[in-house]
Amino acid sequence: MFLNIDQVGKTFKDQEQGSFEVFSNIKLSIEENQFVSILGPSGCGKSTLLSMIAGLEDISEGAIILEGSEIKRPGPDRGMVFQEPSLFPWLNVKENVMYPIKKLLSKKEAEERVNHFLKMVHLSKFKNHYTYELSGGMQQRVAIARALAMDPKVLLMDEPFGALDEQTRHIMHDELTKIWLETKKTILFVTHSIQEAIKLSDRVVVMGTRPGRVIADFKVDLPRPRKRDDAQVIELENQVMELLKDEINKVLKEELDHEISH
Repeated sequence: MFLNIDQVGKTFKDQEQGSFEVFSNIKLSIEENQFVSILGPSGCGKSTLLSMIAGLEDISEGAIILEGSEIKRPGPDRGMVFQEPSLFPWLNVKENVMYPIKKLLSKKEAEERVNHFLKMVHLSKFKNHYTYELSGGMQQRVAIARALAMDPKVLLMDEPFGALDEQTRHIMHDELTKIWLETKKTILFVTHSIQEAIKLSDRVVVMGTRPGRVIADFKVDLPRPRKRDDAQVIELENQVMELLKDEINKVLKEELDHEISH
């Protein structure tokens, strides 16, 4: 298996409250070239799991194995795109995309690769602009180009379109679908949006909370591009929503009980 998440758990330790278990015994296998969305309510640990795959967060139990090698730290085989683009404002678009590869490749190779991915995300004519001169959607396209320029085995995306307005978000969905079809990168995509997960993915992994766990794994075998009003999309969306309803209510009840007790 390309990426194997084998009985993985995460516990945070707090001096005041002791230890807090985010999740335990998470088991997932991801095939190469798959686009997999991880969906669930706040607190289920989906972003924490993504950070563990990236090597940014320690694993409390179990192991995450990528192509036979156990993940213990960050590496160039995994590219990460965050909700905020995390770009360098003092560098222009081209320099931002080149930053992680400029010491790994010759200047000519690096420039060729940067130009290739800027063309892919439709930002070639903005390559000399500073990132603060760009819209939110354009900045996120720079971040995607930067991650792709590293040629990672896995592209990890943590709610990358969560801060965008709805219209821009739908444009980004179409752009990301085209990028995935062209590159066939393995993508793990964390989101709160059922519609977004179904529109983009081959699989939708649904996590529950308190404790965090996998409660369903849907195969999305629908032709791309997918329309929001397609009957099959709506049917699958309703199935996932029905599953998540109890989990969301559980979170709301706990938050309400906490407010009342304080």
